Amino acid sequence: MSSLPRSQSPAPATAASKSTPVFVEFGPRPEENNQLVWPGARESYPPEVRARLDGEAAEIISRYPKPGAGPGERPQNTARSALLPLLHLVQAEDGYISPAGVDFCADQLGLTGAEVAAVATFYSMYRRSPTGDYFVGVCTNTLCAIMGGDAILAALEDHLGVRPGETTPDGKVTVEHIECNAACDFAPVVMVNWEFFDNQTPESARTLVDSLRSGEKVTPSRGAPLCTFRETARVLAGFPDERPGTLEAGGGAGPATLAGLHVARELDMDAPSPPAGPSGSGPHAEIGKPLATESTKDKPAPAPSEPTPPHQSTSGTDPTRKGD
Repeated sequence: MSSLPRSQSPAPATAASKSTPVFVEFGPRPEENNQLVWPGARESYPPEVRARLDGEAAEIISRYPKPGAGPGERPQNTARSALLPLLHLVQAEDGYISPAGVDFCADQLGLTGAEVAAVATFYSMYRRSPTGDYFVGVCTNTLCAIMGGDAILAALEDHLGVRPGETTPDGKVTVEHIECNAACDFAPVVMVNWEFFDNQTPESARTLVDSLRSGEKVTPSRGAPLCTFRETARVLAGFPDERPGTLEAGGGAGPATLAGLHVARELDMDAPSPPAGPSGSGPHAEIGKPLATESTKDKPAPAPSEPTPPHQSTSGTDPTRKGD
């Protein structure tokens, strides 16, 4: 780097500056919930619960066999895949990822608690704190926010007296802001245990959570019938949802998504076929050929014993030159 004029030279370090401590804080932001151990949280499962979970975990792990593995073997290379549904399994048991759940998953897969916790705290679908019967997620991503998602979240906070991530005192509703759930056609969208409630307003959202807390039957805009958060976690663990009406439930793309397709069909529009050119030409002629960058080898760097070629220095690179 170029030299500084004497008037701009850095002041020499003093004894005081050398001894001044500098505090650098690592970890989550103060407002970020990163805690897995809560007062009263399960540290272990009772024998009867552990026996049941052991059987269900074995069923989950068996879905990830290693080619050539014998009966009863538990290859380590399947651990990462089986961990995700196992976390849903223990979340179905506790309502969130408890210390007991972390230890259980670690025991089942031969992992450390730190490895399990790293995955559990990476994915937002794994809850880090006790969660209510109904996890109400308000989409605050760009389109939903513009269409009223921020106003809906603010209305629910005021109506329920909770902040995002908190649960009502009766344990019924946990409110959270969530990212896009691919339902932009129906913005603003509210999810309850990952089921869609489309085209919401602050008033309809207040009515929705009141119905959930009072035990009234609530029907999603589409998809499966609503169930509790723990029941949803069990389905996500890979166990069948055998409630009546579940298999018949369905949904589809909204009118906004299909608008262009309908116009194209009405006007009998079709994508043109690629022009047929002579052999070796046309828009697809280069497919399968190596790129120029793939066939050109870089020259190796000079060996340490070889002198490097000289280059013209500037005031910014030549330490012998002083700046003006």
